Amino acid sequence: MKTLALVRQPAVAGLFYPADAAALARDIQARLVAPSPAVRARPKALIVPHAGYVYSGAVAGRAYALLAPLRETIRRVVLLGPAHRVAVRGLALPESEAFATPLGPVPIDVAGARAALALPQVVVSDGAHAPEHSLEVQLPFLQTMLGDFVLLPLVVGMATAEQVAEVLDLSWGGPETLIVVSSDLSHYHPYGEAQGIDRRTAEAILAGDAGLDHAQACGATPINGLLLCARRRGMTIELLDLRNSGDTAGDRSRVVGYAAFALGEKADA
Repeated sequence: MKTLALVRQPAVAGLFYPADAAALARDIQARLVAPSPAVRARPKALIVPHAGYVYSGAVAGRAYALLAPLRETIRRVVLLGPAHRVAVRGLALPESEAFATPLGPVPIDVAGARAALALPQVVVSDGAHAPEHSLEVQLPFLQTMLGDFVLLPLVVGMATAEQVAEVLDLSWGGPETLIVVSSDLSHYHPYGEAQGIDRRTAEAILAGDAGLDHAQACGATPINGLLLCARRRGMTIELLDLRNSGDTAGDRSRVVGYAAFALGEKADA
């Protein structure tokens, strides 16, 4: 991986979330919801949505609020999201040294990227990262909830669940590493129909079913890879929130589904 003084600039600041740092900080704080006492545990991994904050920010906030006790523990985030704009074969890392948001830069985990690039399914593509929102919208939440951390950002394209799981296993780390998978659920169904589809998808995720398709979740491939790892490691999976854009903003004729999940390692069950 080349070491160049490159910073990936925000693509959707001012569109998906506020471009002003102070306004963004207020927006994030408003969307963080203390977890229910029924929620067990420190998460090793999160599954969170990636729409504009007015639509899915409150759902994501329920997951990110779980990180408050881990602020000084987590020092590395492995972040995966689906490719929406540029086709990718495999999983793409950026060439950039940092990702910028209105809250400041997040440095790339250079050592982790170098290790991941030893796998044949991992490539370098700044082109895939430049317009991609699925990873970017997670960063302000992470910057708010964590102290200093490095980022291993992977845009997931045409890959198998096993290929994703192989990258995750290589990057798993210990308590210092958090894994975040960015995905929305069903797209553009009427409200009631979407509720049924998304409920079944959530049940499949809770059951550890690694056979999701992209009609169920745009990030099905990285979710499936994470679920393979979860099954092998005996992880717990908890549903934190399940809603759609008809519940948060917009009309109910064509909605997008959102869910948040927390996955804990066996020792934390």
